[in-house]
Amino acid sequence: MHVIVVGAGIIGVNSAWFLRERGFEVTVLDRRSGVAMETSFGNAGIVAPGYVTPWAAPGMPGKVLSTLFAAEAPVVFRPDANPALWRWLARWLRECDLARYRRNKSRMQRIAFYSRAQLAELRTRLGIEYERSPGYMQLLRTPREVMMAGPARAMLDEGNVPYRWLDGDEARAVEPALSAACPLAGALLLPEDESGNCRLFAQGLKEHAQAAGVVFRFDETVRALALERGRVNGVITAQGTLPADAVVIAAACDSVPLLRQAGIRLPLYPIKGYSATVTLTGGGAAPSRSVMDEAYKVAVTPMGSRLRIAGTAEIGGRELALRDSALRTLIKVACDWFPGAARYTEATWWTGARPMLPDGAPLIGRTGTPGLFINVGHGSTGWAMSCGSGRVLADIMADREVEIDLDGLTLERYPRRIRGR
Repeated sequence: MHVIVVGAGIIGVNSAWFLRERGFEVTVLDRRSGVAMETSFGNAGIVAPGYVTPWAAPGMPGKVLSTLFAAEAPVVFRPDANPALWRWLARWLRECDLARYRRNKSRMQRIAFYSRAQLAELRTRLGIEYERSPGYMQLLRTPREVMMAGPARAMLDEGNVPYRWLDGDEARAVEPALSAACPLAGALLLPEDESGNCRLFAQGLKEHAQAAGVVFRFDETVRALALERGRVNGVITAQGTLPADAVVIAAACDSVPLLRQAGIRLPLYPIKGYSATVTLTGGGAAPSRSVMDEAYKVAVTPMGSRLRIAGTAEIGGRELALRDSALRTLIKVACDWFPGAARYTEATWWTGARPMLPDGAPLIGRTGTPGLFINVGHGSTGWAMSCGSGRVLADIMADREVEIDLDGLTLERYPRRIRGR
């Protein structure tokens, strides 16, 4: 059985690998010149299932409003006349109550914990090096942030997730590179989580997939699905029609117009994120693990001889242009915590569109259209969910038993008018 995977980001590459392991003939198509060139290229690098959380959370709408005019803000709202933006916002606001937040977070963590286990298995079996650093720490500047972290800690307790709650002094003892000048009311340490270079892992897994027989075709844009009598039997590119027994859409935000051709109208919206990559000075002032500044939602992650500083969410406006205010926010946070760690004035900048669904969890598996499958909507945590999502998809397509509960992780969670049935 021949499967075409549309998209060679971290989700598409994992989908291809696990499909090949299940015996499928696999071809991967991408409009860029290599794997992980867009959304997967410059992300924060965090694989932290205990921290994975939906954007739709209690208090988040107020946080967005309170920072609308701030010089440095974790969330930037740039309204425009696009109806898709306002529909997405309306759905997102409905998901911000506590009960829905808990449900959505549970769904996301289910796939993220499974994915971390799959990543560890691949790392051991294939020997892929990706600048891994064990451990992850969430930094809370104020007593209010400590209080707001209460529901997340409760869910960690309910899920028996190992963590350590630290006061400011204990956190600095665990991570001595943290600046004493920056306020620190507390920290959450997740010792079993990790960080690493997502693109480096994608490149390594692609090489193994190619050696196993997966075909990668780059610089090839998929223009349409090849539909015949309600069934997808391939894709149409500038080079012509490529036949297949099944097609997997794993093209991040570019998935939306392709799925619409099959009558599937996903509320998937691009939320823009930024990152800076800087070279370490070598003076020993760098973190030993990834840290997340809760106030600014900015992560600082060691990656070999560099630091990756990633964060800021820009809602509205589709052009992928660098914004000075977002870049200042990233550098401010890194300098607050690790002022002497890197050459911050020589940063390499990146911006990308995260494929966000209003309720947070991804969608994996069948669509109701014969021959068409999806692996989409991973938002800002695609790296953390990628290996598990690829394994789940392959098991579904191979009619094998899936090892986790799929409730809330398939297209069934949306109404029929969205699913196109």
